[in-house]
Amino acid sequence: MDSKRQKLLEAFKSRAFQTGHFVLASGKTSTYYIDSKKALFNSLVIDLLGELFWEIIAPLKPDAIGGLEVGAIPITAATLVKSQQHGVSLEGFFVRKKAKEHGSKQRIEGVLAPGSKVIILDDVLTTGGSAMEAVEEVEKIGCKVVAVVCIVDRLQGARELIEPRCPFIPLFTIRDFGVTPQ
Repeated sequence: MDSKRQKLLEAFKSRAFQTGHFVLASGKTSTYYIDSKKALFNSLVIDLLGELFWEIIAPLKPDAIGGLEVGAIPITAATLVKSQQHGVSLEGFFVRKKAKEHGSKQRIEGVLAPGSKVIILDDVLTTGGSAMEAVEEVEKIGCKVVAVVCIVDRLQGARELIEPRCPFIPLFTIRDFGVTPQ
């Protein structure tokens, strides 16, 4: 593991990894939880994450990156900054969990044109349901999802759900945290 990845992993272990009894977004229960927001709002973490995600997405040549609110928003912003620093202009977006009841009443915020090659970003995936929700929303407007990229795969079904549709690329798996998948 290179030094940037190792530093990022150590930051997630110390800032975001918790043990106890938790109910996950998927509805499953767990004896551990990765509260990514405790890591994502740190300058070193967001810088490292943006660079590592840029390294993953650059070869895929997307037109746009984004994902489901709220987790994808800081990841998308960090990756957009790094892409611009590397001389590549990309669009960013996020998918609301439900449509706004005022204004445009849309679920997708940002400039996302039909026909765009899109990468869905997410923080921690268990079953992959939230990432697939974002995939389905951008496909509804005519975009092509070329990959789903996440920080941590808990190894509980996300790959199996996502890979029939597009490549799935986690930066880490729960094994990197010294945990055996439940």
